[in-house]
Amino acid sequence: MLLALTRDRGGRTWRLADACAACAAATSHTAVVPETLLSPHRPAASAPVRPRVHGDEPQRVREMLTHLASALGCVTSPAARLLALQCALRADTHGCARLPAGLLRSMRLHRHTEAWQELVQDGWLDLPDSRAAPLQVRLLDDAALNQAPGRSARRRAAHWALQPTSHIVSATAKPAERLTALVLAAHTTAADATADMAVVARLCGHSPQQTGVLLDRLVAGRTLAAWHHQRDTDEVHWQPATLHRPVLGPADSPAH
Repeated sequence: MLLALTRDRGGRTWRLADACAACAAATSHTAVVPETLLSPHRPAASAPVRPRVHGDEPQRVREMLTHLASALGCVTSPAARLLALQCALRADTHGCARLPAGLLRSMRLHRHTEAWQELVQDGWLDLPDSRAAPLQVRLLDDAALNQAPGRSARRRAAHWALQPTSHIVSATAKPAERLTALVLAAHTTAADATADMAVVARLCGHSPQQTGVLLDRLVAGRTLAAWHHQRDTDEVHWQPATLHRPVLGPADSPAH
């Protein structure tokens, strides 16, 4: 059994409930709460925030991406999801975040008003004044602000999310490719580079078939050296192009 977080009534209410993996995956606006966010041995109200150490940025990004997969609409674009991630990780205790124009330009999302409109339609934030510099945003997602750790650690995670060193994308990469590379980077550890295809697809906001196309694009763009979908277990394995060690089995081959 897993602990599942479900968004109801456009994000105005949230529901925690035990569910099997199949039910959680089939329920709309639902994400599984990682064990790093809630220990199964004690209630959330009494669980103290565990100290984090430098280098946990991938885990923090993964946790926030998991939350956003439930908080945002299933058709929310990759560009809007990338903006939401930066806003959530950079917001203060009042839900306000400041995004300098240079940051948005580095993300290739400067003046992308349609992405902000999507987040407004999801009821996730108030529409910012595009003429302001820096851009100031107010989040309406209280659950995103209540997640550990503190603000300085989350800002480090926001900076890491802009360009993970293990999954470097080209300057011309589309937001969908950038988000997919970030999801993979957040799930890559020193031991392996693998995750369930359903999880990767959900965090990217795409179907498994669309995610496979994006993985092929990352191989073509030399962000990945190879990837493979283990269909009997639904696991996807990948090899970052910046790493010079095999992560695929001898009988595996890149998917096409």
